[in-house]
Amino acid sequence: MAYKIGEAARKVGCKVETVRFYEQAGLLPEPARSEGNFRLYSDTHLEQLRFIRHCRSLDIPLDDIRTLLQLKERPAENCTDINQVIDEQIVRVDAQLESLKQLRASLLTLRSQCVSGEAENTCDILRELMGCSCHDLQADKQIR
Repeated sequence: MAYKIGEAARKVGCKVETVRFYEQAGLLPEPARSEGNFRLYSDTHLEQLRFIRHCRSLDIPLDDIRTLLQLKERPAENCTDINQVIDEQIVRVDAQLESLKQLRASLLTLRSQCVSGEAENTCDILRELMGCSCHDLQADKQIR
């Protein structure tokens, strides 16, 4: 069966722009065209779109999705390369979790600076946020 782009997008639960983006990124093969020059997506396209969307829901980067799609086309090979892609994603997620823990700790520290309902002009949280030098131009140059 053939689907126009809007219908294909609806069937997989995304926007038309998303389908175009994946096509332009080389993750989705170019579809056939109708006599009126409409893109015509097949069930195979929809299956691949679902695969891509599931990977994106796991925050897998586009380059890794591209690799997984290539590996998917070689089903006789073992899973070592697929496992490596997923293991790398797990490492990235662990790093994000650690970063979020640090962010949470910073916010808790900031929040602990104001325990009273004082006026805004004496709020220690606002004073701390305004007095922070960690985002000065000089500090940014040193960090890089």
